Amino acid sequence: MANCRPGRRRAAIAASCAARWKPGWRPGRAPLRQRRRPLTLLLIEDSVHFQNLISLVVKRELPGAELHVASDGIAGLALAGRLEPDVLLIDILLPGIDGAALITSLRSHPQFARSRLIVVTALDDDQREPYAFALEGVPLVHKTALVTELPPLLAEAAAALPA
Repeated sequence: MANCRPGRRRAAIAASCAARWKPGWRPGRAPLRQRRRPLTLLLIEDSVHFQNLISLVVKRELPGAELHVASDGIAGLALAGRLEPDVLLIDILLPGIDGAALITSLRSHPQFARSRLIVVTALDDDQREPYAFALEGVPLVHKTALVTELPPLLAEAAAALPA
């Protein structure tokens, strides 16, 4: 490898070195394929208890995934814009911007068209009625059933993303 330092003048060494400086080069093996970035999830939840519980579920079900957390709707919207996550887990009742307004805003931006949404809430059917306009077509998990209902939704969301 000493001969592969930039600045050598001989053409044979330069050609040999050029091949070795390519990304993914490994001695004696074929180059690595470019890896897709890890699955990125954004949890927007104000309860630290549920942040921790969902974090444990995500780590168990999607061990290679990156989980980012925002504690309110405004921070969640800003973080979503920066990260463009693959999956968003959103509570309905949030400080700042509620989950329904957040979902409506995300749906209006084309950069989130590939992002999968999952709503996590403690609200019952009657309490969710005022938010129905935003929740249509979005998978919903009641917080009391997180441990059993969230894993299959995470697996489905991960499988639906392009490789």
